[in-house]
Amino acid sequence: MKTTKLRVLLATATVPAALTAFADTPGADWMPKEQAIQKLSQQGYANAYLKADDGHWEGEATKGGRIYELHVDPHSGAITKSEPKH
Repeated sequence: MKTTKLRVLLATATVPAALTAFADTPGADWMPKEQAIQKLSQQGYANAYLKADDGHWEGEATKGGRIYELHVDPHSGAITKSEPKH
C-alpha cells in the first residue's frame, strides 16, 4: 500500500515539471507579449491573453461581444489568424 501511494505521489509531482519542459518560449527577437496585446487593443480587441506557441503568439481576445482565437506574428504584431470561437 505504501509503495502504491509513493508511486502516485512521484508521478503527480513530475507531471507539472514535464509539461513545463515542453512549453514554448518566446524567441529572443520577439516583441514583448505586452506590446502584441497593445497592438491587438489598437485593432479593437480586448481582454487579450497570449502565450508563445509554435513560433507565434497564440491566444484569445474579445471583440464586438465575441471571443476570437488569435495568432499574432511575433515580429510585426500582425494578426495571422482571427477566428470566432463557437
